[in-house]
Amino acid sequence: MRWPRPSERVVDALVVVIAAADMWINLEDDSPFALAVVALACSGLLLRRRFPLAVFLLTIPATVMQDIVFAPFASLFTLAERSRDRRLLGLCAVLFALASATPWPLDSLSQHERTWTVVYFFYMLATAVAPVLLGQLLQARRDLARRLVEIEEAREHERLLHSQAVLARERVQLAREMHDVVSHQVSLIAVQAGALQVAAKDPEFREGVRAIRSLSVDTLDELRHMVTLLRASGGRATELTPQPTLTDLQRLVSGSGIETELVGELPGQVSTTAQRAVYRTVQEALTNVRKHAPGARATVRLWHDASTFGVTVTNTPATRSSLPLPGAHQGLIGLGERAELLGGTFTAGPTADGGYEVRMSAPL
Repeated sequence: MRWPRPSERVVDALVVVIAAADMWINLEDDSPFALAVVALACSGLLLRRRFPLAVFLLTIPATVMQDIVFAPFASLFTLAERSRDRRLLGLCAVLFALASATPWPLDSLSQHERTWTVVYFFYMLATAVAPVLLGQLLQARRDLARRLVEIEEAREHERLLHSQAVLARERVQLAREMHDVVSHQVSLIAVQAGALQVAAKDPEFREGVRAIRSLSVDTLDELRHMVTLLRASGGRATELTPQPTLTDLQRLVSGSGIETELVGELPGQVSTTAQRAVYRTVQEALTNVRKHAPGARATVRLWHDASTFGVTVTNTPATRSSLPLPGAHQGLIGLGERAELLGGTFTAGPTADGGYEVRMSAPL
């Protein structure tokens, strides 16, 4: 069972009572002046928390006149608890020892008493070390408790930041997957439905494919908003697994709905992460060709030299007008991030003949 901690006022009152009792027991000079000095020193203990140095100095005259120790010890302890100036604490301990060893009245000092005065000085100096050490110990304990609280708060803040970073990475991963996989498939459905709508002769069939294309366009628009929101709240991220690699590249090219030629190859030491980046670059480039360059032909070229590897996707100009399809405008940004994570570069821009070229390179 823990006892309740007394209030500061109760402790201060108890200190004053003990100091007065100490004065009464060791009273040697009962002159009015000496009594007034001692009473002032004892009552000043009530202010030792606010003015520890001034209260300690107030007890020095009483220590010289009377053989008291509690009042100066209490004020010295409070000063040591609140002050970080160790030189000041040492000087106060010496001052207390000097005041305690000095005989009163001063003219009563004989040759024999001088020797005992010196001995008594060092004895009181050693005694004064106790309140100083206790006060410093209490101060260190309080600082340690405060530091532990700060460390715990910092750890809690670090855990919060870590959880936020994990959440942000997951959001970016989700956004990237939605854009690279889901948008890719839905945009292919929309393009194919648009082509069927143009070529269809049966009104009912044309209305059906028109509805499919309309739903696909609406889905792409919703995906655009979702991808934008997810990327806005996230950061750079690692890849999700499982993801396609170079072995799936031929199937991607064959199912793109575009006349595409795949040439070249990459060395075997290309990492799985780099293979995914190459795959996503080709996927995004072919998706953009379908959206913005209908009827164009594309060439996917894999290349490498002694220190770098990469992929270049080039398409010819469009042969017919493109259908208005919504986009998230995040594909090329994501490809640039993938290349940057590999320590490489990414460029995209129009060619001299009116086509478009996407190029990603990275060190082996």
